[in-house]
Amino acid sequence: MKVVSIAAVSASKMASIAAKAHSHPMSESTIKTCFGALYTCFGVYEDNELCGFAILHQIFEDATLMDICVEPVHQGKGYGKALLNTVIGQAQAKGAEMLLLEVRASSVGARALYQKAGFELTGVRKGYYKTVCEPEDAILMTLTL
Repeated sequence: MKVVSIAAVSASKMASIAAKAHSHPMSESTIKTCFGALYTCFGVYEDNELCGFAILHQIFEDATLMDICVEPVHQGKGYGKALLNTVIGQAQAKGAEMLLLEVRASSVGARALYQKAGFELTGVRKGYYKTVCEPEDAILMTLTL
């Protein structure tokens, strides 16, 4: 496994992974907007195959984890943790003072990963995420760097 910065040419594969892992994934066109001066995208690879990605957005001292996604067949291998550690390291290297994120209330595994990394619950956005039935709350979490 290796985690490296990835370029916009990976947007199609990223969208494919997101479609498999998320109930309401970002579109490929939205992912393409995440390649620019304020964003850094990372990919985790196994045998030269993109297995997951993370998108970091940073403006001065404020950094936001926009998405972290591992293809379901590759989940449970530590790829999410490796991506998260890379994002934290990059945010720190670029002078961020805090790293923010939003996660679905039902994403118990993701929330546990973030808590183990030191993120703290800082708020809730009621009904933020779309679902098939009723909107789902977004849990806001912050890591002080």
